[in-house]
Amino acid sequence: MDKLLITGNGPLKGDIRVSGAKNAALPILAATILTHGEVRLSNLPQVRDINTMCSLLTELGLDVSRDGETAVINGKGLSSHIAPYNLVKTMRASILALGPLVGRFGEAEVSMPGGCAIGERPVDLHLKALEQMGAEIILEHGYIKARAAKLKGADIHFGAVTVTGTENIMMAASLAEGTTILRNAAMEPEIVDLAELLNKMGAKIQGHGTKTITIEGVPRLHGAEHVIVPDRIETGTFVCAAAITRGHVNITHTRPEFLTAFLASLREAKLPFNVGNDFIEVLPHEGLVACDIETQPHPGFPTDMQAQFMALMTQANGCSLITESIFENRFMHAAELNRMGAHIKVQEHTAVTTGPTPLSGAQVMATDLRASASLVIAGLIADGETLIDRIYHLDRGYSRLEEKLMGIGALVKRIK
Repeated sequence: MDKLLITGNGPLKGDIRVSGAKNAALPILAATILTHGEVRLSNLPQVRDINTMCSLLTELGLDVSRDGETAVINGKGLSSHIAPYNLVKTMRASILALGPLVGRFGEAEVSMPGGCAIGERPVDLHLKALEQMGAEIILEHGYIKARAAKLKGADIHFGAVTVTGTENIMMAASLAEGTTILRNAAMEPEIVDLAELLNKMGAKIQGHGTKTITIEGVPRLHGAEHVIVPDRIETGTFVCAAAITRGHVNITHTRPEFLTAFLASLREAKLPFNVGNDFIEVLPHEGLVACDIETQPHPGFPTDMQAQFMALMTQANGCSLITESIFENRFMHAAELNRMGAHIKVQEHTAVTTGPTPLSGAQVMATDLRASASLVIAGLIADGETLIDRIYHLDRGYSRLEEKLMGIGALVKRIK
């Protein structure tokens, strides 16, 4: 099992390029199930979750050809409706195959998904929506089994905002009979990116990026070409890495408008930075001011940036209250940061972080994808060496992270 060895060594400097968004690419790959045609994707991040999703598509009978950040997927050979446990257990996003399979194949068997241990993320919202569209749902032997001769359009109100639920049902509804309306839909940029691809494939979707999405079902979808949007969470992670080291880093090939709430919090923390159409330039500073954040669905502060922001706040002057309102078990990184010298006290859904505190290198354990990133960020300024165990979490969501960080001066080494 690989580990990451980081030696704290001062300010980061230089340019760093953002990869395509994992959380956009996964549903987009699932959407290729919907067509007999060929879908060409570029700016595809080279991370483990993408490898897993491509393996799942191959298991289902699709032809997948990859060359670096480009992939060509042909759906004419779809021959199976079963997403097996051996693939799904490692990646929660495998549930995204459910809607497209029922939409095109008429039935699906998807193993109950796995992924990061950050709390309960029930799929009942997906299943209730599919039932409203006429699907029969059975849960047995660890599998979700769904069947419908033909899905019917429905007026669906999600009881809670669900990103994967919105994506799953939006895909299923693209081939349903009639019109589907999704109310209280998620508004993340990754959902907009998925809708734009589906529309290129011949779907009729309106309202994506708002709380109400309307999908008029069509009989058939065709092939298309699409460029995956930049990863806003990778962008934010690099911003925190530059800021904690008091570095001067230009983060390129990104979309700053995806991170409005995050950047607003950084302004409140007195971090100097410049923003352009496709870059964020983090400037050196003489110290940050603690500020409070609460995670919210988009366009609020992203839950996937909470851990990285907490690492940054260990070096800010004062006391910051970091409230997690999305997942109930997403503060496991706090204990590991405390082992490095941080002063973080978790009180139910809020982590009280007091700084600045000197950090020292230690052997720490990654508990989930974004927790891994927070430990990397802390290690960049810790005295001595930080050894991060279980970095397979990190490999699920960050493309060539150590290589990119070394390119701007970090001392990072992967240990096999």
